[in-house]
Amino acid sequence: MSARIMTGSAGLNVTDLTRSIDFYTTALGFEVVRRSPEGAEPWAHLGLGTAVLLTLWQQALHGFEGADAGLHHLSFEVASLDELAALEGRVRAAGVRLREDAQGLAKPSDSGQFFFHDPDGIRLELYTEQPAPKPAPAGPLPACGFYDELPAGRSDPARGI
Repeated sequence: MSARIMTGSAGLNVTDLTRSIDFYTTALGFEVVRRSPEGAEPWAHLGLGTAVLLTLWQQALHGFEGADAGLHHLSFEVASLDELAALEGRVRAAGVRLREDAQGLAKPSDSGQFFFHDPDGIRLELYTEQPAPKPAPAGPLPACGFYDELPAGRSDPARGI
């Protein structure tokens, strides 16, 4: 019998804890569940209620480089398209630029998902499965691959990137 494995909270290295807390609480509505004690290395648990969804560690020296091995994106699921649309409005109101894919839709959230970056360049996704989202545009690469975000000289035609 296989063990049931589920994703727990994610831990992200950030360059400025205060700035990151402000971003995640303003743009996504997370709450600070607990913080490091005064004088300790800075970190914060963020979530909703008492559920910790994200730990921020202030220990990065520079922003995230998407072309390096590691996290591709961090996603958060919401219950409905209505909630997703409301979060799109909240993220935009916080001044965050969304990744706009050419899908011919009125809003990115109409596709059942949208992507954006946090202040350190970490790619984030908000999505819903209820109701089932419209099919992603057909093409040689997945819509969330973002190969176009690779720096010049980092492509590898043998691997399709």
